[in-house]
Amino acid sequence: MTESRTEFRFVKPGEVRVRFAPSPTGFLHLGLARTALVNYIFARKNEGKFILRIEDTDVKRSKEVFEKDILEGLKWLGIKWDEGPDIGGNYGPYRQSQRRAIYRRYLEKLLKEGKAYYCFCSKEELEAERQYQMSIGQPPHYSGRCASLSKEEVERRLSEGRPSVIRFRMPSRKVVFNDLIRGRVEFDTSLIGDIVIAKDLDNPLYNFSVVVDDFEMKITHVIRGEDHISNTPKQILIQEALGFSHPTYAHLPLILGPDRTKLSKRHGAVAISEYRKKGYLPQALINFMAFLGWNPGTEREIYSLNSLIKDFSLDRIQKSGAVFNIKRLDFLNGFYIRQTPVEKLTELCIPYLVEQNLIEPVWSSDKLYVKGYKIVATGKTIDFNYLTKIVSIYRERLKKLSEIVELTDFFFKEKLDYEKQLLKWREMSEREIKYALARAEKQLSRIEEEDWDREILQEILVREAEKLAEKLKREGRGYLLWPVRVALTGKATSASPFEVAEVLGKERTLRRLRQAIEMI
Repeated sequence: MTESRTEFRFVKPGEVRVRFAPSPTGFLHLGLARTALVNYIFARKNEGKFILRIEDTDVKRSKEVFEKDILEGLKWLGIKWDEGPDIGGNYGPYRQSQRRAIYRRYLEKLLKEGKAYYCFCSKEELEAERQYQMSIGQPPHYSGRCASLSKEEVERRLSEGRPSVIRFRMPSRKVVFNDLIRGRVEFDTSLIGDIVIAKDLDNPLYNFSVVVDDFEMKITHVIRGEDHISNTPKQILIQEALGFSHPTYAHLPLILGPDRTKLSKRHGAVAISEYRKKGYLPQALINFMAFLGWNPGTEREIYSLNSLIKDFSLDRIQKSGAVFNIKRLDFLNGFYIRQTPVEKLTELCIPYLVEQNLIEPVWSSDKLYVKGYKIVATGKTIDFNYLTKIVSIYRERLKKLSEIVELTDFFFKEKLDYEKQLLKWREMSEREIKYALARAEKQLSRIEEEDWDREILQEILVREAEKLAEKLKREGRGYLLWPVRVALTGKATSASPFEVAEVLGKERTLRRLRQAIEMI
């Protein structure tokens, strides 16, 4: 058996052309987004072009809503294309459904040259053949029973309307190519058999249409997931049959769950739009995806998109599967949240508070801008600065923007609903809890409105907590600070009582302390 070594031409920086070619049969998921990111970085690093192509030949499963989701997801991540279905370019159309005339021309060329042929075998015949081959220990593949039909016989069957497909006459040999990530890769095509490349002249299948598109769009590098590596020898042989040049290939490792099984929703992986909805920032996802299978060779962990373009390289991508770790993503997202200016962070958090009906915008009379917000439960109007104060004391605790609701909902309620047992610190009795709250209420009521700030509140409450601990003959400030904090928030964990009381204001702070006392 002959061996075919595929040689790839040297491409200068500036001549690099890569493509991201998703099928709009589902939402943009993490694996696809990672592939788009690596292609984008590679193009920018080499001063090349990043092309977006929509592979929508599967008419039944392709949906406009999925294409819209893909484009919006890429834009949100900051991945911008140089040519594509929405902006055009010199090598369009950029939707496969609009390129059927191009595919037809190349299919006719292969048929005319005898490099492809019509196959009339039924599904039942193919299944029987497959079962037989497996029973005698052979790998299942098409035997080529229609490969030698005469031209007259083919035309007769076609004229009769016999169901058929177009098969590529697969040369029987070894195909060897160099993968930029995996190194030398070898396939024996005698085990594959003649593959179907089109349902008919107007309906090409993936392995054929992608070869034509990559050639016509002058793609120099094909960077895609490892699950496509078995398609590569088929595509190389189709390229040779059509007289096309070969792009250079790089196959990214698969993304696995922590248990090293195929990544799924049970591992926390969802569509990019879902990550966005949950409150992940695009910077965090970019940083996270870049490290799925890649490392910079240093201890550095935080990378912006621009710094990735500078430091990223395919030769530092591992061959083995990349493990998805949601805790790592949460850590990165928390980091980027803390780096976000509080005013910007507040703008990002407000939609979650509105969605949960805690606040609603108050529009200007002409509805051109938001002039404030109304607390739904109380009807009280608050301004952006008030919301900024709330967000600022919880910025350090946020891992996702959506968590702002659960962390801060008590600010937007008239009366809190919690079990009185939550007010208890260690072995405190109800009488002691009530006494602690009363002491705090008494001391805080003496503070003037103009002096109601965090430092003064902390000074007074800490001093009172130390006095109470001494009186109870116990150690720790929690005997006062814990019940006060719970009375103000209704939560087992929250920001400090000083920070919360400052934002609540004197009137609401004292009211909540009295409500807690009445509860006991």
